[in-house]
Amino acid sequence: MRDDQYIKLKALSEKLTDVALIEADPANWSGEGADLSKAERGVRGDRYWCKKNAAATLTMLMKIHSLTGMIERGLLLPPAEPAGDGGESDLDKEVRAAEREATSLLKQIQKRQRDRTN
Repeated sequence: MRDDQYIKLKALSEKLTDVALIEADPANWSGEGADLSKAERGVRGDRYWCKKNAAATLTMLMKIHSLTGMIERGLLLPPAEPAGDGGESDLDKEVRAAEREATSLLKQIQKRQRDRTN
């Protein structure tokens, strides 16, 4: 992730925190302290949807905090350049190891099959 993207996420986090505080306040939900008719609730919005929207905003805020936290802990840094291993990445090493294991398992299965037929 680029530095400018990280900075934008931090700014968005601040904005969402303000919004979440407003949306999560029951005093701002429809029908607070009033006996509304069904038609009035329809115009002002249902209390359920106010709660649901507040929960969705908090979820988004938590995901942004999680992402920025991983960046701050260094978990989303670009991969380091390999040191003299021919440019082979960790993923390439894992793929090769998995291929070796698959080949070994295939040979074992074929050997068992031959042993059964003999």
